[in-house]
Amino acid sequence: MTGSDSSATALAIDIGGTKLDVGLVAADGSVIIRHRASTPVNGSGDELFGVIADLVGTVLSSTDVSPTVCGVGTGGPMTGQGLSVSPVNIPAWREFPLLTRVEELTGLPTFVDNDAKALAIAEGRFGAAVGVDNYLAMVVSTGVGGGIVLDGRLLNGADGNAGHVGHICVEPDGRLCGCGARGCLEAEASGTAIATITGRPAKDASAEVIERTGMLVGRAVASVANLLDLRLAVVAGSVALGFGAPFFAAARAEITERARLDHSRNLEICAGGLGSDGPLIGAACVGWAGLGSVVSPA
Repeated sequence: MTGSDSSATALAIDIGGTKLDVGLVAADGSVIIRHRASTPVNGSGDELFGVIADLVGTVLSSTDVSPTVCGVGTGGPMTGQGLSVSPVNIPAWREFPLLTRVEELTGLPTFVDNDAKALAIAEGRFGAAVGVDNYLAMVVSTGVGGGIVLDGRLLNGADGNAGHVGHICVEPDGRLCGCGARGCLEAEASGTAIATITGRPAKDASAEVIERTGMLVGRAVASVANLLDLRLAVVAGSVALGFGAPFFAAARAEITERARLDHSRNLEICAGGLGSDGPLIGAACVGWAGLGSVVSPA
């Protein structure tokens, strides 16, 4: 980080299909305080936002530390860099005006980005991709998301949706995805998909399911590396980290078969270096980047 805001504490909001996480993050990436809640399964968009508002109130009233920026990581897709969000795994939000609502709630300069892109910044700044200028960061959790850094710059795209690796087709004519297509990685390998396919939560997955999930993630990662000349993929999220070594072994085996070009055959895949704090630190990095305090991930 550089500039006058480099020492700022950020109010960080991570919005996922399973949990909502709000906290304060210091400039060195340490989490000062956090509070969590489950993402409401039913109810309106306003009711869901009300849970976030309660978490924000609890965090801010629990300490005398005053944040100077708010960063938000959320599932996508989105438009207008967060002016409107429609997360595939949060049906209650369709064209929800998230940026405006958070700004009104906090009174802080607020910046919104995809949660996996947020993780990509955090892993480049504090985690497993420090010093690396070209890499893919992924979240394999309730859904599957990704963020791509090329030449030291996070890719955004027209509306901030670049990196949606969860919607790469890994099984032609496979399961119907929430996006409307068939065979997407998210429809085959996310926590939601695993629970639907097996009838039990991902944490109870069999060895066969763990191996298949890793294989499909490796297939998608290899495709991205072949396309974009990458040498590193950093994977986090409750499913990937929970499945652990067998998941990564299956992913590496598939990468060996699929990434055969000179520029991709030495691709490495590793677990995220920030553990369960990664999404919240990533949200903070979105805020700092919005202020111009993070000039690049590396």
